[in-house]
Amino acid sequence: MPRWLAFLTAVPFAYLIWRFGTAHLRALSGPAPGSLDEGPPPSEPEDVDGLDVYLVCGECGTEFKVSRLGALQVPRHCGEKMQVVRRVTEP
Repeated sequence: MPRWLAFLTAVPFAYLIWRFGTAHLRALSGPAPGSLDEGPPPSEPEDVDGLDVYLVCGECGTEFKVSRLGALQVPRHCGEKMQVVRRVTEP
């Protein structure tokens, strides 16, 4: 193979490898700053101490009493999501 033909094929292949590598590095780095839709601003936490709301683990029975409630994101305990339980307070 002539030397000039090897050079003419090597340059485009090197360019393709460079573009492929930079595209993958950009994909691994995550989205650009400010490109995510952050949604509405978080609301102030609400005091729900008088409602008797509990988060209960179905596996082991662990209970957490909820006293202030913001955006509800049910935590995990024992690998499973906890259940939200509201108990009626007896007067």
